[in-house]
Amino acid sequence: MNQYYPKNGRVILHVDMNSFFAAVEMAHDSSLKGKPLAIAGNPEERKGIVVTCSYEARKFGVKTTMTVWEAKKLCPQLIILRPNFHRYREASSAMFSILRQYSNLVEPVSIDEGYIDITDSSEYGTPIEIAEKIQKQLIQELDLPCSIGIAPNKFLAKMASDMKKPLGITILRKRDVPEKLWPLPLIEMHGIGKKTAEKLSSEGIEKIHDLAKANDIRLRHLLGIRGLQLKERANGEDKRKVDPESANDYKSVGSSLTLPKDIANQHELLAYLKKLSEETSNRLKKKEYYATNVSISIRYKNRQTITRSRKLQNPINKAEDVYAAAKDLFLKHWNGNPVRLLGVTGQDLVEQHQAVEQLDLFSYEKEAKKEPLYNAMEMLREKFGEHAVTKGVSLKGRTHQPTPKNDNEPT
Repeated sequence: MNQYYPKNGRVILHVDMNSFFAAVEMAHDSSLKGKPLAIAGNPEERKGIVVTCSYEARKFGVKTTMTVWEAKKLCPQLIILRPNFHRYREASSAMFSILRQYSNLVEPVSIDEGYIDITDSSEYGTPIEIAEKIQKQLIQELDLPCSIGIAPNKFLAKMASDMKKPLGITILRKRDVPEKLWPLPLIEMHGIGKKTAEKLSSEGIEKIHDLAKANDIRLRHLLGIRGLQLKERANGEDKRKVDPESANDYKSVGSSLTLPKDIANQHELLAYLKKLSEETSNRLKKKEYYATNVSISIRYKNRQTITRSRKLQNPINKAEDVYAAAKDLFLKHWNGNPVRLLGVTGQDLVEQHQAVEQLDLFSYEKEAKKEPLYNAMEMLREKFGEHAVTKGVSLKGRTHQPTPKNDNEPT
């Protein structure tokens, strides 16, 4: 058995539930099994957005983010259901309870996926035997399918779980990286989104192999320290541990500003608050996070400081949404006295792919319509500077604009 569990290395599984929302609905109502099914907001409306769909629906070309009208055109017999988030959370809780039967080192990363460090779990069998037991138990007890990646680190385990769906079990060793990962397009690498892939592609870095062999100075210039981290991943290296407590971390991204003078004018204070909300939004987007909680800090002339927060119904990272939450908090809790410092912070962060799953579907549809506008504005800012495009409250006439400091960014 020792040959399967290295003395100095780790054995990590990544368990990824297959078409989770649709699978939960099928487990709840067996009459849906084997049929093309999609979960979507406002299914009665042509412009409702598909959030997930069954593999039977995917055979017809139905995809996530497609409108209900487009999906129905491809698959007229498509069954569309509204989401039941309470049902999905219960299924997720049951799923993670099963994983913890095999190891105490279980790290949830979203509602339907997580890592398990099974290095010290040899009593349950070989890594493949454990993966098979987990897969079988999830089917027998919850009627939910999953794919599992087995690897010496988290990155490779995640990549492995994506290689065979549904109901796949894939082993990916570091020595397999040149053959199995390097030929893949960069966009298929975990941790690289569309914008990062486009930025790297503009420099001739098209495949994972290109990233693995890229010049360090060039990568740092393009992406900062994150570029070097991505290069390590492309070479199969990942030192992150499976951390059961990471799901409880209250990571935050925010900006605060000591005002050039004590201010009691509401209009001026809201202008600063809007600027800080935009800074916070930009940092959230840069790190590909969404906030599920917004807090503000107000320090008065007498140095009394208050902090107030608000739990949000949906994850956000748009400046207008951050500002709306911050403004509401400020107007409720500002006592009218002169203010010396203001701060806006996004808290309880989730990664971008997790946020899409958690978004209220009506809000998601509205944001999808705005996306071309946001993209155009970001392109203009990148080309002509951060202040090339602005909207809303103006800071015109301000004589001094100190650079806001960055508080509590996630590491």
